[in-house]
Amino acid sequence: MHPSIKRDPWGAPPWQIDFHPPQQALPSSADFAVIGAGFTGLAAAAWLRLLSPEKSVVVLEAGRIGAGASGRTGGMVLDGAAADDLSGLDDVLGGLQEILGKLGVECDLDLSGAWEVGRSGGIPNSPISWNDSGTLRVVKEVSGGTLDPGKLVSGLGRAASRLGAAIFENHRVERSEWRNGAELHFANGCLRAQKVLFASNALSLPLAGLEHQTHPRLTLAASSAPLRDEQIAAIGLARSKPFYTVDFPYLWGRVCLDNSIVWGAGLAGPSDGHSVEDIDIADAGPARMFALLERRVRHLHPALNDVEFTHRWGGPILFRDNWTPIFARHPASEGGIVLGAYAGHGVALSSFLGAWAAETLLGRRDLPDWGRISAK
Repeated sequence: MHPSIKRDPWGAPPWQIDFHPPQQALPSSADFAVIGAGFTGLAAAAWLRLLSPEKSVVVLEAGRIGAGASGRTGGMVLDGAAADDLSGLDDVLGGLQEILGKLGVECDLDLSGAWEVGRSGGIPNSPISWNDSGTLRVVKEVSGGTLDPGKLVSGLGRAASRLGAAIFENHRVERSEWRNGAELHFANGCLRAQKVLFASNALSLPLAGLEHQTHPRLTLAASSAPLRDEQIAAIGLARSKPFYTVDFPYLWGRVCLDNSIVWGAGLAGPSDGHSVEDIDIADAGPARMFALLERRVRHLHPALNDVEFTHRWGGPILFRDNWTPIFARHPASEGGIVLGAYAGHGVALSSFLGAWAAETLLGRRDLPDWGRISAK
C-alpha cells in the first residue's frame, strides 16, 4: 500500500463506486435535508426531486457516498423485512424495480430467486450438499436475487444529482437544533432545513435519537478469487442464486458476475462506550472470525479446498429487538424522520423505504405503525 493511502479499518469490499458529486457551494438553507448518502438517503433525495422539483434538497454525508452499510453489503437482495407481515411491504422487490426504472439506475439487478439452506430437511436433488456442522442442503427457494452495491450507490447518486439534489461529502452533522425547522451543525458551518431525513442507519445513533433503541454491529464478509465454471458447478451454484442458512452456525453468500463468491458470517460488536466506527477488522476478535469463516468455506466441498480470498471487509448493520425497521418521527421533532435498522434486508428495503420517506416528507403518505420508536 502506498504510504499516502490510509488503511481502511473496515477493510475494502470488491465493489467500485465511480460517482462523486460535483463541487458546489453549500447553501445556508434547504426545504429538505437528508443525513446519510447511502441507498436510503440517495433514493430519498432523488425521489423528492422527482416528485417535487421545485423543492430544494441537500444531502449531507459524513464521509464519501456509500461509505457505510450501502457500499459494504454483499449485494444479496431479499424481499420484505426480517420481521414478517409488515403492512406496506408486500412487494418490496417490485417496488425496487419500479424505483430504479424511474430513476434510470442500472446495477446488475438479478431477481431470479434465492435459496434458504439448512442442516435438516432439504428439497429432492438439492444442488447444494456442503459439509458445515452437518450437511447443508437447499430447503426452500424464496424471492430475491443479487445486485452490484457499488453500481447501485453510484446510480442513485447520479440520479439524485441529475434531478437537482445537492450532495456534500465530508460533512458530518454533529448536532441538530429544532427551532422553526432544523439547524444542522457541522465542523465548518450550519444548514437550516424545514424537514430532515436521518438515514445514517447504524452510524450517528445519538444524532438520530437511537442510541438506546438499537444494537449496532459490524457484519463480516470475504470474497474469493474467481472460480472456474466447473468449480461453481461442482458446489451447486451454477444458477448463481444467493443463499443463506435458516439455522446456526450462520452462513450466507452469492456468486458475482466474474465467478468470485462473497461469503459472510459473523458479527463484531463495539466495546463499551464505543461505536461500530471504532472497530478495526485487523483486531484479534474480527481476525479470528475471518480465519474461521475462510476455514469453513474451504471445508464445505472438495472443490473449495484451495480457494483464495482477495477481499475481507466489514459493514455496519443495525438491529432492534423486534426485528422491524425503524421508520418514525424524530424523538425531538415532528419535522424529522428516522429510517434504518433493516436487520440484513437493507439492499432492497432501503431504497424502497427511502422513496416512501420522501413521499411522507412531502405530505403524500403516512408513516407505518410498525416503525415507531419505543419509549425509553
